[in-house]
Amino acid sequence: MKGNILAIETSCDETAAAVLKDGNELLSNVVSSQIDIHKVFGGVVPEIAARKHTEQIRLIVDRAVADSGAEYSDIDAIAVTYGPGLVGALLVGLNYAKGLSISLNRPLITVNHLMGHIYANFLAIAGLKPPFIVLLVSGGHTMLIKALDYMQFEIIGQSVDDSAGEAFDKVARIMGLDYPGGPVIDKLAGKGEEKFSFPRPMYDNGYDFSFSGLKTAVLYFIKDNSGYRKEDICASFQKSIIETLVHKTIKCAEDSKIRQILIAGGVAANSKLRSEMDKYKNRFDIFYPPMGLCTDNAAMIARAGYEKYKRGLFSDLAVDVIPNLGIDKL
Repeated sequence: MKGNILAIETSCDETAAAVLKDGNELLSNVVSSQIDIHKVFGGVVPEIAARKHTEQIRLIVDRAVADSGAEYSDIDAIAVTYGPGLVGALLVGLNYAKGLSISLNRPLITVNHLMGHIYANFLAIAGLKPPFIVLLVSGGHTMLIKALDYMQFEIIGQSVDDSAGEAFDKVARIMGLDYPGGPVIDKLAGKGEEKFSFPRPMYDNGYDFSFSGLKTAVLYFIKDNSGYRKEDICASFQKSIIETLVHKTIKCAEDSKIRQILIAGGVAANSKLRSEMDKYKNRFDIFYPPMGLCTDNAAMIARAGYEKYKRGLFSDLAVDVIPNLGIDKL
């Protein structure tokens, strides 16, 4: 089914818009990041994020349409993230999308942000078909998901406390490193040695994850020791977290007898995660989104929205944001 999807993403601290043609041709993808604003606070401040979205959203959407070479009249549907995420930030995007839906007389498609991360892979991999196991790992979520169909997702395991991305951010803060912590730790780890033995909580205990204890172990190691190199701490911490992610993902795929594995979310850009997963490419088909589509963006929302567009799954204008939306609600 053909159609131009204009998508909007404002779930956290990126104001983003994109135009996707016929489900496979990305005409534009514009992202305005607030990282420099929130960096001084060591994390995202929800009220500031919502205010910045309000300031930026019209400019970003107009630019996405202009960059696409299309006109607003060429748009066939409006897709927008409605959860999970920060309530104030989500409301900015959803309300703007509703306004466009009314003014253009085009259907509104609400998209689950988690589904968007999964569908980032579809923008790079032609002909990708379920079933597959998804490791969705980001600042807000760490999940193992079984996808039996394009719109059917089942959580197999998830973090019982901190997500992997949250653990990266907290350990970076403990060490006095910049926010967001994941890319900084990944870079420093490449210059260090994996010489310290940190725990791997719940390593052989089902498919769920726990990273809070690992974060605490790093905290006490730093308090009780001196003369260490930050690069070695980063390398050792990252090894623990990545080994756990890889071990459980491979076990889940083996037990499910599913050959395809998709990596999704911001931590999918981690070099250690990619290199360790690549060791299993002789046994599994392993896919990652392009680096630029790992973190929050509207292109992935457009691609997920296109799946709903093909099926006529449109939303009523009375729809509201759902900050704690689960993957079972599309």
